[in-house]
Amino acid sequence: MSKGILLVNLGSPDSPNPKDVKKYLGEFLMDKRVIDVPLWARNILVKGIILNTRPKASAAAYQKIWWEEGSPLIVLSEHLQEKIQKKIDFPVALAMRYGSMTIKKGLQELVDKGVDDVFLIPLYPQFAMATTETILVLAEEIRKTNFPNLKISDLKAFYNKPDYIEVLSKSMAKHLKDKDYEHLLFSFHGVPERHIRKSDITKSHCKIDGSCCSTASPAHEFCYRHQCKEVTRLVGEYLNLEKGTYSTSFQSRLGFDPWLRPYTDRTIERFGKDGLKKMAIVTPAFVSDCLETLEEIAMEGEEIFHEVGGKEFTTVPCLNDDDEWVALLTKWINMWATAKTVAV
Repeated sequence: MSKGILLVNLGSPDSPNPKDVKKYLGEFLMDKRVIDVPLWARNILVKGIILNTRPKASAAAYQKIWWEEGSPLIVLSEHLQEKIQKKIDFPVALAMRYGSMTIKKGLQELVDKGVDDVFLIPLYPQFAMATTETILVLAEEIRKTNFPNLKISDLKAFYNKPDYIEVLSKSMAKHLKDKDYEHLLFSFHGVPERHIRKSDITKSHCKIDGSCCSTASPAHEFCYRHQCKEVTRLVGEYLNLEKGTYSTSFQSRLGFDPWLRPYTDRTIERFGKDGLKKMAIVTPAFVSDCLETLEEIAMEGEEIFHEVGGKEFTTVPCLNDDDEWVALLTKWINMWATAKTVAV
């Protein structure tokens, strides 16, 4: 079989103008795995409210972080693709779950090059309904409809793979070297609490309390909350971080339903009000810097911290196209290509 790789990231508007942002938000928020309410309710919420109020503000946010080459997330993902392609002999395509760089286009690009065996890599360390699951479900739907003879396998959540923790930890250490900070905050993208319960294959384990994430369970394979907390724990161990000097929070909540807590913005505010003067923040739910890291954290987060008395606010870049990250993905690809399990 002829092999090929499909890297899949979140996506981006085609431009930071309100029209393109509205189109992008419409596709993103109408995904039933992102806003998991009945279609009629989703239509009212998204088309009736959000798309009539949010695009201008979101466009303004995108304009703050937009690069001359285009969307940072797209540009950084393309750099990653290019570096991996130089290291392997079979085709590497790039697609986005939302926006014009569709998964269908990515698969078509590979098929046109003679590929019939695809290794699909969702660029998310942790599993979640609204990220990995929606990519895999859509890819399978496209395969059945358009490419029935195509074989697709995928990289499972890699949040706890020792080699990933090593690469992430070393990247963090490099960017935090010579930085003076009192607390390190691990900020992950939030999800509604109901997503955690829906993903619980045991239907009973995930209580979102003080113990379920640290109590062994088959539910952890698909529990986003557990996987986020594990990244914090494992990196803390790898870097020998002192207990009490680092913690976990969740950002980017939407609507009024309960989302995973503590919330990042309120945590940053609390730190400043409690007298913390120097903090650092890392965003390990993302492998590529994007609106949520460059604007929400590096701009809005810093502004919140300074408003409540904080002085130094250090942000750690995502892995992006870091050479050790490229080497690790290449290693996993070669393991797949030689029929070896990409094991934890």
